Amino acid sequence: MQADTAAAETIDWGPFGRPLFNDDAARKLSRVGVVDVGSNSVRLVVFDGAARSPAYFYNEKIMCALGAGLSESGKLNPEGRIRALSAIRRFAALAEGMGITPLTAVATAAVREASDGKDFCQEVQRETGIKIWVIDGKEEARLSAQGVLLGWPGSYGLVCDIGGSSLELADLAEGRVGRRVTSALGPLKLREIKGGRKAVKAYVKDVMQDLHAEMGDTTGMRLFLVGGSWRAIARVDMERRDYPLTVLHEYRMSARQISKTAEYIRKSDLQELRARCGISDSRMSLVPLASIVLKELMRTFKPKDVAVSSYGIREGMLFEQMPRELRERDPLIEACRFAENKDARLPGFGRLLYDFVKPLFPRANWQRKRIIKAACLLHDVSWRAHPDYRAEVTFDNATRANLGGLKHYERVLLGLALMNRYTNKRDSSRFEPLFAMLNDDQIKEAEVLGKALRLGAMLWLGADAAPGVLKWHAKSKHLVLTLAHEARPLFSEVAEARLHSLASALSAEATVKFAAPEKRAAS
Repeated sequence: MQADTAAAETIDWGPFGRPLFNDDAARKLSRVGVVDVGSNSVRLVVFDGAARSPAYFYNEKIMCALGAGLSESGKLNPEGRIRALSAIRRFAALAEGMGITPLTAVATAAVREASDGKDFCQEVQRETGIKIWVIDGKEEARLSAQGVLLGWPGSYGLVCDIGGSSLELADLAEGRVGRRVTSALGPLKLREIKGGRKAVKAYVKDVMQDLHAEMGDTTGMRLFLVGGSWRAIARVDMERRDYPLTVLHEYRMSARQISKTAEYIRKSDLQELRARCGISDSRMSLVPLASIVLKELMRTFKPKDVAVSSYGIREGMLFEQMPRELRERDPLIEACRFAENKDARLPGFGRLLYDFVKPLFPRANWQRKRIIKAACLLHDVSWRAHPDYRAEVTFDNATRANLGGLKHYERVLLGLALMNRYTNKRDSSRFEPLFAMLNDDQIKEAEVLGKALRLGAMLWLGADAAPGVLKWHAKSKHLVLTLAHEARPLFSEVAEARLHSLASALSAEATVKFAAPEKRAAS
């Protein structure tokens, strides 16, 4: 073990640094369970895997509407309270079976505002042993913003988290949470306003102006949307636009699109729309009110663009437990490294493969190098799939997996590169609508990267032995492969065909050279 550690310290890990998922600090976070007792839902999430970009080992939500009727009664919804206690009993039993006790549990607006909120928390602790931490609005805003940082380290912008009974805002600058405010703009609260839609709109406008005055000028910032009602609106926007990739995380919307979708919601039959979009009935009932809030938010704060975040308060609770070094890591690269370590036939070869293919992309900026690195790490994790479907499986994994820090077109670029790693054909693919998200240059780049991975996969010597060096002379259109002496027996007819396929993708001629054997020192 000590020898392995010493060897790892001598490796040049490149711009993304040494993997952290084997370190003690990260391993302790490999499985963490959190309970979020919200005004509308109660949820258990168990995070598993690479702590920096966790997989969802278990995720269960019960719609309890604890905050329904709170404005009038001052108490938690009695039916919702029974449902919430039943859900938390179940979550405690699940956690016991998974060996992840004690659970970390927080409650937000409904429990903190209800006169019987304290009594509810005491009842939960008596019945389940779970202590619920009731957090105030500013703390809720901070944790939600930290959830955004889990997916976008170093982010700047405005985070808006909508719950059932409240709406929080927090600004991010240089990856840190700044000013935070809270309000009663949750749709469960708005539903209790008398006077219909006109009265709701007037109330929302007044409160939003107050929030803007508290937050200061944030015009031109990116807006991150956190919360189930925002995600439901984004799902409707996808349906309206016939958007081909139904992954909500990192989905982008413009002010114009949001305005059109709000009007689309207002004019639609909600039950029919709910069925088409796969949204629960209880969630869909809140969407018209949430869309009023979102339109006013856009009108008041005038963000430069909008990104939907699937990461929020629960992920912020995980982020809270991370050491600083882990927080600052790239979530995409750490997740791909974890996948390689767990599923690849030769863990560690992805690092050598990255060094092998990167000369083909001399002008790649930092963002593009991330995609290239991710493709190298993931190039062999789907080997268990049936050969006839392996290319499709790799594409599906890249475009739909829980990978942070990826724009939607980058998911497709990564998926197409991995598809090209396994096949030379993509015509008549069922993924054709997704390919339309890329321009011609990006499609070409994915083809070149995939074919380079396809070639490199033929030249395995080991996780610590580089098979050779590629040199790309763009001006003369000449590709040169210099193979290590030890790799010479691996250069078969198939490997040669893959080299020429790569050269063809580059519109180039290919040359193969063989390095001389290393001279042994005289004894």
